[in-house]
Amino acid sequence: MDLTGKSALVTGGGSGLGADLARALADAGARTWIAGRRAEPLHALAATHENLHAVECDVTDETSVRAMFDFTGPCEIVIANAGASASAPFSRTDLDTWRQMIDVNLTGAFLTLREGAARLKGAEWGRLIAVASTAGLKGYPYVSAYAAAKHGVVGMVKSAALEMARTGITVNALCPGFLDTEMTDRSVANIAEKTGMSAEDARAQLERMNPQRRLIRPEEVRAAMAWLCGPGSEGITGQAIAIAGGEV
Repeated sequence: MDLTGKSALVTGGGSGLGADLARALADAGARTWIAGRRAEPLHALAATHENLHAVECDVTDETSVRAMFDFTGPCEIVIANAGASASAPFSRTDLDTWRQMIDVNLTGAFLTLREGAARLKGAEWGRLIAVASTAGLKGYPYVSAYAAAKHGVVGMVKSAALEMARTGITVNALCPGFLDTEMTDRSVANIAEKTGMSAEDARAQLERMNPQRRLIRPEEVRAAMAWLCGPGSEGITGQAIAIAGGEV
């Protein structure tokens, strides 16, 4: 993957999967912007690579997203990765939790990719990628709000891809299963707290959801992203690509 001369943006890029994707883009030569609400982790990561640059943004705020692109300029690769998770039984999922999951995971992806597409109008090449989840392809218990948001992301991607099908811009979603990242560590801690099981047993429970009996590695998602940004991917658009060991 040689992206020399291209610009990329990764929201939620200060840690976890977003940081991993951003480093891969920077290593490939792209001028890569990492966006998030917390300045400290963004600037700490940006200091590690000459191609990484920090920009603060709240992806749930339309004005903030527009200001982010005013600052970065058009980016040929836009990855809407920022997200959050919360769990509760369906009957005890309150409206605030529902709205938070929709705002961060769905509205944030919508605002990021919509503005990214607008700034690429007339461009011959572009890659818009949403980081969704297997929760966008199937249901899981206790995460109805999160799953609803991720299903919305997949639907949005499929529709946007059709609108841009005759341009050089593709739109796709990456749908990893449970990842070996900080977000899954928080899920493990939450399961352990609510069920009384040990952290080891909680992690094993998540691993059993994968037919390969393991968590997905960030580098596997990175490889799928590289494929979508590399030569020969022109016909791949409107897809929700599961990286989940056969789970879906």
